[in-house]
Amino acid sequence: MTIRSGSRSAGRRLPALLIGAMTVFSGSIASAQTVATVNGTDIDSHVFDFYVQSRTQRQLAQVTAEERAILLEEITDIYLLATQDAAEQLRQEPQIKAQIELQIQSLLAQAVANDFVSNMTITDEEILAEYDSQAALAPPQQFKARHILVETQGEATAIIAELDGGANFEALATERSTGPSGPNGGDLGWFSPNQMVKPFSDAVALLEDGMYTAQPVQTDFGWHVILREDSRVAEAPPLDSVRETIVQALQNKKFQSYIEELRNSATE
Repeated sequence: MTIRSGSRSAGRRLPALLIGAMTVFSGSIASAQTVATVNGTDIDSHVFDFYVQSRTQRQLAQVTAEERAILLEEITDIYLLATQDAAEQLRQEPQIKAQIELQIQSLLAQAVANDFVSNMTITDEEILAEYDSQAALAPPQQFKARHILVETQGEATAIIAELDGGANFEALATERSTGPSGPNGGDLGWFSPNQMVKPFSDAVALLEDGMYTAQPVQTDFGWHVILREDSRVAEAPPLDSVRETIVQALQNKKFQSYIEELRNSATE
């Protein structure tokens, strides 16, 4: 057995052996050089560079000399195990062969996906159209409300009776509500209907500003008495603030269309 890679530290713990690594690193590739040889098998610089990036999320030039030495020892240990006679025998086992095949196919699939997305063109017109489409689907109103959450319908009904008698909603919420907003007088701030469970948002939408529910509202959380304090027309966020999210949505749509085309044209 021969190992040429510099000094080694006794008892070094092996890292994860990159099984399941799916990251694809891209960039200009220079000619490979041998960085170490283990049992007659060369570890070339391309493999070592990829290992360093996988382990550190940094380029080789960004790691210290000490880190580089440790990483070289780690990958040498990987090659040391992989060049044993037992490794060739294990390579023929069905489960190992299946894992190797899946790793190859997964890596190539990820590389193709990355290449497709990196060469994709998203125009300003597409971004604006998607922005308008999402804005049109957004709820037209937002509400400002408070609520009192209790465990039983009877408790909620009793609270409504107190409110009918002139009790202060905020004070009752602080005293009686079991929800996390209770200490703040039941204040929920501003919200869109789709941010709340449907029975709650439906009840709020039916109220007028300054009115509370005449009947308790049941949700999975318990029984609510709701006060709608205010309402306003919902305004879409500025395009620049959501541009990146829209671009990602468009990329996902185009990629899904690409996958669908591949499915339709696939042969057996």
